[in-house]
Amino acid sequence: MAVVPFLDGQEFLGVRFDLGPGEIVAGSLVCAGAALIPDLDAKSSTITNTYGFVTRWLSALFNWMFDGHRNGTHSLLFAALIGGLTQALAMWSPMAVQIFVFLLLGIGFNGLGLGSDKNSVAASVINAMATGAVTLALFTAGVDYSWIGLAVAFGCLLHFGGDMATELGVPLMWPISKYRVGQNIGFTTDGKVERNLVTPAMAISVVLLSLYLFPWPELLPEV
Repeated sequence: MAVVPFLDGQEFLGVRFDLGPGEIVAGSLVCAGAALIPDLDAKSSTITNTYGFVTRWLSALFNWMFDGHRNGTHSLLFAALIGGLTQALAMWSPMAVQIFVFLLLGIGFNGLGLGSDKNSVAASVINAMATGAVTLALFTAGVDYSWIGLAVAFGCLLHFGGDMATELGVPLMWPISKYRVGQNIGFTTDGKVERNLVTPAMAISVVLLSLYLFPWPELLPEV
């Protein structure tokens, strides 16, 4: 959401960003879901456990292909690869993109806690209903997903930025170099700093950006 004012009306790699409210909402949600994709290499991650045996199988495949947890899936190469494949999907089939958006939103909502906590069937149903409703609303609004590849790649980069602030760091230049940017200088994952400082700061930032980007008073019905 923070980059929307800078992208609107601009052209990048042949894609022009004419962003209305629908595109802003869709882009934010797509980025949120895509930001979890790099952790598909970990057995215990949110994304790995979102769609049952399908994502668990993909997790095992990614772990094998990209040299274990937090290696290849946390590289600039991976972000470019995932973004390029998504863009190719958008060019191939608009319907395929709608399905992909549905899957990404489900992952994003699961990451926010609206998911299969403790394998709860009720939570999974609620996630599916919310995801379906939002996807249908965006489709009905005629959202143009010609930018989706860049949004997915950017979501991965956001993930890298967060992980670079942790003590394990990120091998951005994998497989050319396994040097981890930020290693041994960041905070511990799921430690006191993340729970008490980083997470609240991110939540407040999202609220402030929402107030800045959207004309909320204009959206309210007149009394």
